[in-house]
Amino acid sequence: MLTGRQAEDVFVTEPGPWQAHDPAVLAAEVRALVPRDVPPDTLPGTRECVLAAAEAGIPVAIVTSARPDWVALAVGEGVGVLDRIDLVITADDVVGGKPDPEGFLLACSRLGIFPPGAVAVEDSLAGIRAASAAGIGHVVGVTTSVSAAALVEAGAHTTYADLLPLANLFARR
Repeated sequence: MLTGRQAEDVFVTEPGPWQAHDPAVLAAEVRALVPRDVPPDTLPGTRECVLAAAEAGIPVAIVTSARPDWVALAVGEGVGVLDRIDLVITADDVVGGKPDPEGFLLACSRLGIFPPGAVAVEDSLAGIRAASAAGIGHVVGVTTSVSAAALVEAGAHTTYADLLPLANLFARR
C-alpha cells in the first residue's frame, strides 16, 4: 500500500483504521520500524543500468518518495552507485508525493531536460502515474510488485521484470 508513495499521503487519502490519527505521527512510527543498517534488496540490473547510463553520458536521477537516509543506504551501500547518480529528489524536496508529478518535473528542471526527452523507471502505480503526468517521454514499468498489465494501464510504455534489458540498451548507446 505504501509502495511508491509517501506514508503521510497514504494515511490521508486511503480509508482505514488510521483515519482518526495524525498522519505525520503514523508515518514516523512506520519509518521507525524500517531497519536503518541493512540495505534493502535491489532489483537485478540496477547497478548495471546506472553504470551503463553513466558511461553513455545519460544523466541519472533518483526520484523517490523515500527519505535521503534510505537513498544513502539502498543506493550507496546496497548498490554502490550513489556516486554515479547526478541528482537525487526525495520526499524532503517536494510538497506533493507520487502520484503528483512534482518530483519528476523538478528532476527534469534541475537536469535541464525537457520531460518528453526523459526516461523514467518505476515499479509502482503511483510512480508510473507521476511520471506520465509529468510528461516523461518513455515510462518503463518494472514488475516487482505490480503486473505488467496494471503498469501499462497506469501509463507505462514498456515493462520489464528487472533492469537488465534497460542496462543493455544503455550500454549500446
